[in-house]
Amino acid sequence: QVQLVESGGGLVQAGGSLRLSCAASGRTFSNYAMGWFRQAPGKEREFVAAISHNGGSTYYADFVKGRFTISRDNAKNTVYLQMNNLKPEDTAVYYCAAAPRYGKGKEEYSYWGQGTQVTVSS
Repeated sequence: QVQLVESGGGLVQAGGSLRLSCAASGRTFSNYAMGWFRQAPGKEREFVAAISHNGGSTYYADFVKGRFTISRDNAKNTVYLQMNNLKPEDTAVYYCAAAPRYGKGKEEYSYWGQGTQVTVSS
């Protein structure tokens, strides 16, 4: 089992920044690829970004390229999502997730956090 706890969400004005963190415990963190997903009210949960187990590869959804950065610190068992130039359409609950292999499909991720709310005002 891997337990994941997100933090860092909040209310921010459009154009602002937030950094989300996801702390992992349980099995060896460095064995897992990590991803961030988000879900807005009435919408499906969608992929945002992923990072390979050693941080050597990253992948982003088109709508966040150039604005969001995923990173990880395996010594701290933590993955981050730096979000810059936030837009009202980025408003959602953000979830981190762990997968045995690097990918962007929800079905590939075995463990999920409880989510953290990000609200961007216009």
